[in-house]
Amino acid sequence: MYHAIWKALPGPRWLKAMEAMLLAGVAVAALFTWVFPSIADDIGLFTNTVG
Repeated sequence: MYHAIWKALPGPRWLKAMEAMLLAGVAVAALFTWVFPSIADDIGLFTNTVG
């Protein structure tokens, strides 16, 4: 999978590295913006089990 992404990115090696870091940053930002807040209630991270 990573090889396919690397081959699909245009430019020389240094530009591909920067584009790959940008794609990873966008993926992390999307997870923290939309995915994690929507599943936080289902995971139960904020429920106290100690009385």
